Amino acid sequence: MMTSDKGTGRRLVLLSGDDKSNEKCRTFVFHNEDHTLGNALKSIICRYPDVELCAYSMPHPFEPKMLLRIQTYGPSAVDILRRGLRDLEAICDHTLSVYEEELIQFKQASM
Repeated sequence: MMTSDKGTGRRLVLLSGDDKSNEKCRTFVFHNEDHTLGNALKSIICRYPDVELCAYSMPHPFEPKMLLRIQTYGPSAVDILRRGLRDLEAICDHTLSVYEEELIQFKQASM
């Protein structure tokens, strides 16, 4: 396993103990992240039909990192992670947009 990358500022690290010959099976370490990102990403990625397994864990409450494991039937785990992050960003953007529109309507109705 890679040691902490606190000095480099890297927030995402590919676990070095993974079998490099199998791109379909990877564990990623997200530094300074917790259940908020872990559960959201897992929920999105698990719905992809080409994903065999997606799970996350928090090694210890005092250790500020989240581990995400992805195993796929076809595409590389890195590609699936990229897709999941893009989809999560799109969901967040949509949620923020709807909230801002509703807030404007609420303020106008209150006047």
